[in-house]
Amino acid sequence: MEKQLFTVTVFSENQVGLLNQISIIFTRRGLNIESLSVSPSSIEGIHKFTITCFSDRETMEKVVKQIEKRIDVLKSFLYTDDEIVYQEIALYKVPTDKLLDEKNLEIIIRRHNARILEITREYTVIEKSGHSDETEALFEELKRYDIRQFVRSGRVAITKSPIEYVTMFIEEQARRREEGITE
Repeated sequence: MEKQLFTVTVFSENQVGLLNQISIIFTRRGLNIESLSVSPSSIEGIHKFTITCFSDRETMEKVVKQIEKRIDVLKSFLYTDDEIVYQEIALYKVPTDKLLDEKNLEIIIRRHNARILEITREYTVIEKSGHSDETEALFEELKRYDIRQFVRSGRVAITKSPIEYVTMFIEEQARRREEGITE
């Protein structure tokens, strides 16, 4: 079976221990989480986990079903890169004297559409947003300028669909409760 990068989104209330429960689902299947980000969603009181993992579709569909069995999870979705818009952010710290002395460094920063966030006498912090291959490419170029620190966030993603499926799910659940429908 062909492995590819999948993005799993999980919507839940902000409950202690849920991240551990979700990570165990991946661990039990021998899957490595490539990136993870968690933040409040557009729905008040609901948080969104964005998890990336290399695997095959069949395995990832099983993972999503297992995640949804968690009592604190409202809904979970599985996406490929062509179904979402996604980005990450990277920060790079380089010595300021390199920035001042090396003309090429400014050219590299401009070519990668990065920006400078902070300059001190000792260091300069550069920010780049984009896909992981873009942030990694800038890292590779900055290596020769004595890069001091590098950090990259997890993926953040939204669907290309005009419909917010989790909102539809929540509305459907509320309607079913009002009508007294149980499963």
